[in-house]
Amino acid sequence: MNKGNKDFQYSDLPEPHRARTKQILAKYPEVRKLITKNPTSFLLIIFIVGLQLTVAFLLREQPWWQILIAAFLIGAFANHALYVLIHEAAHNLIFKRRGLNYIAGIIADIPNVVPGSVSFRTYHLKHHSFQGNYYLDADLPYNWEAKLFGHSAIGKMLWELFFPFLQALRPLRLKGIEFMNMWTIISWIVIFSTDVLIIYFFGPIAFLYLVFSLFFSIGFHPLGARWIQEHFLVAPPQETYSYYGPLNIVALNVGYHNEHHDFQSIPWNKLPELKKMAPEFYENLFYHTSWFKLWLKFLFDPGLSLFSRMIRKNIEKLNVKNA
Repeated sequence: MNKGNKDFQYSDLPEPHRARTKQILAKYPEVRKLITKNPTSFLLIIFIVGLQLTVAFLLREQPWWQILIAAFLIGAFANHALYVLIHEAAHNLIFKRRGLNYIAGIIADIPNVVPGSVSFRTYHLKHHSFQGNYYLDADLPYNWEAKLFGHSAIGKMLWELFFPFLQALRPLRLKGIEFMNMWTIISWIVIFSTDVLIIYFFGPIAFLYLVFSLFFSIGFHPLGARWIQEHFLVAPPQETYSYYGPLNIVALNVGYHNEHHDFQSIPWNKLPELKKMAPEFYENLFYHTSWFKLWLKFLFDPGLSLFSRMIRKNIEKLNVKNA
């Protein structure tokens, strides 16, 4: 793909979303009506968090292998949906008040056992502003990360298994970003206190179910293809891809990724309407219809690796100064 797929692909062009946003608004100004808040998302957060805690309680005395299966078949989908809702909170798409969105994100983080919603908010918004900037986009892997896991199926499987840890390391690369604030401390207190309560009242097996659910929701699971779908270069030079398939139902339309990048202020429930309003801007782009097929392609196609990402060239230092 690029240099024998031993390096990232580089571009001198600006990221594509700002230009397409202007074009769509010029042709379809009614799209602005889709820009709103969706407080119903908070009800979903309460329901899914309650569901995960209930399942954990019911499985508290089951053998570990049943916990593993339940986490793969149930917990992964529940936690993944919560990650989507954390994403909504990060963009302030649930409530008008920013503080309430912080609270919604922290509550949604409870079954994830590790506090991440506040940090995700900070780094994800930088991803939108500086897409492809190695020093400000935490969505990009480290160069050493791409070299370490390589092109083999085993290497990429290991990458998916350890993805939660690797993702936590990436912010160390980013420049000029504040790691700690009041909300970070609040999230740590809430999540770690809840972890202790779950272990004390439900037992370690119940907690293990939540841990497995976390790893499957963003790691070695067909749902893990969502992270591949968004920006891995399967049809370069296009660098952002959408997924239009049935799992959008349980994944709250997170597959509409080009649409989201173009209009970050449109909540998840209205992204399909955006595509219907401006079909010619999205139907001519390459898109995915199966996360499962993409998952297998990523694992077994040696031409697709962590190096299959676009990096903006000659703007790193400028963007760091402007961040």
